[in-house]
Amino acid sequence: MKLLKLAAIPLLVTFMMREAQPCMAQEKLSVEEIKAIAEEAFIYSFPMVMGYGILYEYAVDEKSSQYKAPFNKIYNTARVYTPKDTAVVTPNSDTPYSFVWADLRTEPLVLSVPEVQKDRYYSVMLADLYSCNYGYIGSRATGNSAGTFMIAGPSWDGATPEGVKQVFRCETEFSLVLYRTQLFGPDDIASVKQIQAGYKVQTLSSFLNKATPEAPPEIQWPAIDKKLAEADPFAYLNFILDFCPTTGTAAAETPLRAKFAKIGIEAGKPFPLAKLTSEQKEALKDGVMSGLAKIKQKVATLGKDENGWRVGGAQGDRAFYNADWTLRAAVAMAGIYGNDEIEALYPLLSIDSEGNKPDCSNKRYTLTFSKGQLPPTNAFWSVTMYDGKTQLLIENPINRYLINTPMLPDLKKNSDGSLTIYIQKDPPGKDKESNWLPAPDGPIYVAMRLYWPKEEALNGSWKPPALVPTK
Repeated sequence: MKLLKLAAIPLLVTFMMREAQPCMAQEKLSVEEIKAIAEEAFIYSFPMVMGYGILYEYAVDEKSSQYKAPFNKIYNTARVYTPKDTAVVTPNSDTPYSFVWADLRTEPLVLSVPEVQKDRYYSVMLADLYSCNYGYIGSRATGNSAGTFMIAGPSWDGATPEGVKQVFRCETEFSLVLYRTQLFGPDDIASVKQIQAGYKVQTLSSFLNKATPEAPPEIQWPAIDKKLAEADPFAYLNFILDFCPTTGTAAAETPLRAKFAKIGIEAGKPFPLAKLTSEQKEALKDGVMSGLAKIKQKVATLGKDENGWRVGGAQGDRAFYNADWTLRAAVAMAGIYGNDEIEALYPLLSIDSEGNKPDCSNKRYTLTFSKGQLPPTNAFWSVTMYDGKTQLLIENPINRYLINTPMLPDLKKNSDGSLTIYIQKDPPGKDKESNWLPAPDGPIYVAMRLYWPKEEALNGSWKPPALVPTK
């Protein structure tokens, strides 16, 4: 999902309304200490700032081309994603999305799902402001029967209402609720729309038919400017932390927050950049750049190397990350708001069979699944093409962004029963066009998705085939 370019010129206007204290000078931190803390804070903040950018575009900035709906209202995308969707990197294009950005500050949100036909996969993923997944509703997790569920913020302390099957607790005061509904093909969109119409969202007071609580304080949302690059996410982090209390399981962050406070990172306070010396600012910059380098290095080593693909689960809840902030940041850089491994496995193409970074400006490739070796899933699989520079879907003459399970009846198999996908920028010829996955004129980024993967995919006994260059 979309990689935000961090501000090169800090957007501090919103944050400088109050006098800031030069805490680094007070603490008399060395340049090395400032750099070390800044590096850790940058890595920690990376997915949170990226997630805030998505929240801002989807639920706050009504002028944004990516705007969906106000808080606590559902927005259904009754289509698959295309190159016009740019708010997130590596979006899937085989399950139409529905979105809710939940404001949990005053009361919980109640989610109702309809009965969904048994052979259709759907999921509702719950993610907090840390970018951690803290719960699931759907085919794998709760089944395809109709049901009512509730998500509650960190300050809520009440009994489970009658009629609610399960309560999910969110550590932060805002949460993303991300629905994925399987589409079987272009002529199936009416059925998807009908299912989406059955996704109901309401506040707890509305569900109980009781008086609405007093409205929470109005928030002055700092704008995200993606044209700026590389300097100061810490003003954003201070803003975001105001909605991330260190209560419950998040109390584990108390020592970390104390460390960050030494350089001016404190929930709800302005970041004191203007008060710092040039030497201190340089140390901050060095910490940010070294943090970014470590995130990129981690991305390159996510999962296990299997035939040139990086395969393995890298998304999860707080316990899954176990304070490995670099892993959490790398996951966000690779594709924020991905699923847990048990929900969807994501082999990401790293190199071709010759050990080179794949590039379709001067090469063509094939990806061949041997007979009986298609990705093993309980739901379905897909192979999706992205621009290697942006990780966004690409324009192409046949408007095809992926090849997936529902397309199998229209794909041509080889005489030995294997299936070959042709990955190149130009059409491979009429006899192969059914199996063509159009590529950009340059580096490519390919993601395989196994929704509700079977055990042989999870334990590594099945491996994705290598990408082979052809003449």
